[in-house]
Formats: sequence, structure tokens, C-alpha cells
Amino acid sequence: MNDSPQPPCLGRHFYPRTRRSVPAAREFAQRALRDWNVASRVDDILLCVSELATNALLHGVPPGRGYQLSLGLSGDGVLRVEVHDSGDGEVRIPDTEAEDESGRGLRLVASLADKWGVGERRPGKIVWCEFMATTLSD
Repeated sequence: MNDSPQPPCLGRHFYPRTRRSVPAAREFAQRALRDWNVASRVDDILLCVSELATNALLHGVPPGRGYQLSLGLSGDGVLRVEVHDSGDGEVRIPDTEAEDESGRGLRLVASLADKWGVGERRPGKIVWCEFMATTLSD
């Protein structure tokens, strides 16, 4: 019997600044989750991938550039989604009481994910979220 910790599962893909990249990112994430046997929270994870990719396109990717989607599943079941962009736009923490359209995607991410945040990247930023996920082998 092997008691060593399970190595993390990693996946990343670069997408150009086109609207077709959002469904492509979602399909990439769906394949990774299936390959990793993720059995819980799949719909929430995929919705957050779509929202973060859309936000990168609308607010974080300058013309002629793109964004990177990174997925990771640790041995202890934490699934992390990261969207790296090269724009200089700031991410505002969404007002949970606001009725306006702006920030609605990040409010969804904040409500669905266990954790989320923004990290630095030069140039740009990383917007990430995490989920406790179970796999079929759990």
C-alpha cells in the first residue's frame, strides 16, 4: 500500500482575445475535471471558469493579447482555478447589495467558490478561486 501524498493534477492553456475563447476554456476545464474524476461541484466550477474568462476578456486583456487558464487539483481535494491576464485593470471587490450589471460575475464567483481573490502578476493580475472537490476515488 502506498501512503505517499497524491501529486497535484495540473492543467493550463492560453487563449487569444476572442469570444470563442470562453466556451473553449470551459470545455478545457470540463475535460480536465472529467480526466481527474472530479465528482462534486462541477457545475459551480465550470460557471466560475466562464465568469473569470469573460471578465478577463472584457476587462483584463488588451488588444493583441490573451489570457491563461490554469487548473490545479491538490492531493487533499482543493481545486484551484486561475485566470492570468496582462491588463492593468483593477479588480473591484463586488458589492453584494448592488443591483447594477457591473461586478455580477465576481459576485457569482464569490458566492459559489469556497475562496477567491486576486494576485499580482507582471504585467497584469491573477484572479483565482478554490473549491473543495471530491473525486470518484475518494
